[in-house]
Amino acid sequence: MKIETKAVHSGYKPEPTTHAVAVPVYQTTAYAFDNTQHGADLFDLKVLGNIYTRIMNPTNDVLEQRLADMEGGAAGLAVSSGQAATTYALLTIAEAGDNFVSMSTLYGGTYNLFAHTFPQIGIEARFADPDNLDGLPGLIDSRTKAVYCESIGNPAGNVLDLEKIADIAHAHGVPVIVDNTVPTPCLCRPFEWGCDIVVHSVTKYISGHGTIIGGAVIDSNKFDWVANKERFKRLNEPDVSYHGVVFTETGLPPYILRARVVPLRNIGAAMAPQNAFLALQGLETLPLRMERICDNTLTVAKHLKDHARVGWVRYAGLEDSPYKALLDKYTGGRASGILSFGIKGGVEAGQKFIDALQLITRLVNIGDAKSLACHPATTTHRQLSEQELAQSGVSTDLVRLSIGIENVEDVIEDIDQALSASS
Repeated sequence: MKIETKAVHSGYKPEPTTHAVAVPVYQTTAYAFDNTQHGADLFDLKVLGNIYTRIMNPTNDVLEQRLADMEGGAAGLAVSSGQAATTYALLTIAEAGDNFVSMSTLYGGTYNLFAHTFPQIGIEARFADPDNLDGLPGLIDSRTKAVYCESIGNPAGNVLDLEKIADIAHAHGVPVIVDNTVPTPCLCRPFEWGCDIVVHSVTKYISGHGTIIGGAVIDSNKFDWVANKERFKRLNEPDVSYHGVVFTETGLPPYILRARVVPLRNIGAAMAPQNAFLALQGLETLPLRMERICDNTLTVAKHLKDHARVGWVRYAGLEDSPYKALLDKYTGGRASGILSFGIKGGVEAGQKFIDALQLITRLVNIGDAKSLACHPATTTHRQLSEQELAQSGVSTDLVRLSIGIENVEDVIEDIDQALSASS
């Protein structure tokens, strides 16, 4: 099936009891065991099945299968937020004393997680320059567990050379984790370029209507954990919490299995089945929305580029973008719906612009059907120092727009009147 068809059909057929065409919401806490032995076998991972909705749920399972199929992966895990997805993606393989390498251009919440929270539990984040990958190998050592990046940066708008990052990481025996939230699998599928694990904030384009919080981890099941046995002992040695099971010997994708039964089970950031249902509703129209969003955003970017009140525009879809060649390679030239621009007058002008908007909504989210705007330096990246802001690609004059599916002429009219007010 092509991706548009997968978005509607993957992971579900009308179930045999009721023949329901829509995916049912399994609003249940737990699931009955056939007998004592059945329960024991489930907890020993000897048989597959539902135990407790914190660990798995049939509604969530459809979302997990559908996203995995759209990304070209083997299996997925739905969790309560994009932040939980990123956290669990790393905690599945990293522990105190370990480190991971991340590209420095990150969503503000992710940067804070990496720079400040992970060190508190003994895991070091080492930041690399995404535009100069020659320095990446020098950051990897025997305790490095992954290389992390965003396929298209939020809000920086930069495009990563995924194939080159994967080649470098694999040469040093570590997997690549890609946050693919901004392009979605409709525009970019990192597994096709050698990357190993994908995370999503399902809150954004996948859900698409600003109604839920959710996240997902997708496993390609292509990274050779056994060949790198010494680095990834937790996957290759008996797990005492599961009566000695060795994840790489189960016949199931070992990475995503451990993500489910260790960090998700023990920490518990589970996705509510009602949220999984709403995410599935959004996912069905994702390919259509992404087409309109990409067209609208390119039109807005071109308009801003010629505006007297705008100092610069950052959108990889523009012909003069330094990332245009990478965009053509990895997304077919489509840069999704986030653009950043520098408004003349700095912070004060940026605040006036945001306050003057009438159609575009002021909030800190992206990927909605509605057009959205924020000033990252005073909101999403407010906690960062000047050095951290620069490292993340956020300047004080930067305004971030997330363009929706409205008529683009109405969006441009609102931008123009707000730009006038900013002066």
